[in-house]
Amino acid sequence: MPETQEIQVVRSKTGYFLALASVFAAISAACVMIPMFVIRPFRPQGARELEIALTVRHAGPWLAGFCAGAVLLVMLRVWKTAKLGARVAIASLFMVAFAGAILTHVNIFEKMFHPYDSPSFESAAEAPIDSDDKVLAVRVGTEARAYPIRTMGYHHIVNDTVGGTPIAVTYCTLCHTGLVWSRIVEGKLLHFRLAGINNGNALLRDEQTNSIWQQSTGEAIFGPLKGQQLKLVHSDELSFALWKSEQRNGQVLKSDALYAAEYDPKDWEKHVARTPTVVDTTKSGIGPHELMLGIIVADQSKAYPIEAILRTKLIQDRVGDLPLLVVVGPDQASIRVFEGKLENEPLTFARGAADQGMSDVETGSIWNFQGCAVEGKLAGRCLVKIDSHKDYWFDWMNHHPQSAVFRG
Repeated sequence: MPETQEIQVVRSKTGYFLALASVFAAISAACVMIPMFVIRPFRPQGARELEIALTVRHAGPWLAGFCAGAVLLVMLRVWKTAKLGARVAIASLFMVAFAGAILTHVNIFEKMFHPYDSPSFESAAEAPIDSDDKVLAVRVGTEARAYPIRTMGYHHIVNDTVGGTPIAVTYCTLCHTGLVWSRIVEGKLLHFRLAGINNGNALLRDEQTNSIWQQSTGEAIFGPLKGQQLKLVHSDELSFALWKSEQRNGQVLKSDALYAAEYDPKDWEKHVARTPTVVDTTKSGIGPHELMLGIIVADQSKAYPIEAILRTKLIQDRVGDLPLLVVVGPDQASIRVFEGKLENEPLTFARGAADQGMSDVETGSIWNFQGCAVEGKLAGRCLVKIDSHKDYWFDWMNHHPQSAVFRG
């Protein structure tokens, strides 16, 4: 074969291999860029594009690894016969593919908000928490723990065990949702990590199955457990002073010294209320950052404006067939919800003076903020607690589009 013809053949093969390496490098880069582009704050995520992004991210580590290996083989194949320019090109493509293979193993959200893998606790008496700071309070059996929201807002998730029950304490500041979920699903003990964001609400990933869960609903939206529902563990959002007065022997989550400087400031709510939202609430006539207390009873949902609750102190209402009692605590900031009946007999409540709880009209008994009668004919009896949680309107409306709204 003439020399010029041989050179042309070599160049043709080199060009072919460069094109092939370019495809593999592009795929490896896409395994990083597609999830990063779709699953990011302050942009809307459609269900289909989110599913595609999660599929790419799930397959990314092995797919990008395969592509990096393929580019390496191509580089070894053409290196001896390629000219300097081709060598630089193929080496650059390998670096791109290799970087993609590495970055698919990196959870960017946990680089921004580091996990609290080994949570430690201190007594309520020793905890250096401001009295008016809010905590997410959990009590299982005789064990009570409080998780300061300014700490939780940074870490987002704390995997813990309280009263022998494995729980995931979760908080998403962008939508103002603090919820506690059981970590047992289909008999499996799950360990949760922060996985991203979906229309302003955090996504969780369990390490055991790599399923993706919506924080504000507890539903698996991707992976082997898709469609499964986490079991809610009752919690209250209380001021630290009020919780401490109720649980003097309780334990409080310590700050992680490595990241305490990055925790949310005391006025974090003002800052979050200025962030953009991606859910259009215009037709509802309610602002996206209107803070609500959300309640779900027998698949019926209702949202109560926090301002209305704090202003009126006590609301009696119904969700479906169930009478409800929404009441503000003696700190004038904490809120609890109870069934407005006792053994199927409805009760009518009236608010007492600032620190005197409330009384029922039927017997005149005095009730405290724990929902228990402390004086009168019904002393010692307690109302049934109802699960509720705070949520910005845009997030509540997004996940509960048929929700009723308390109008006063």
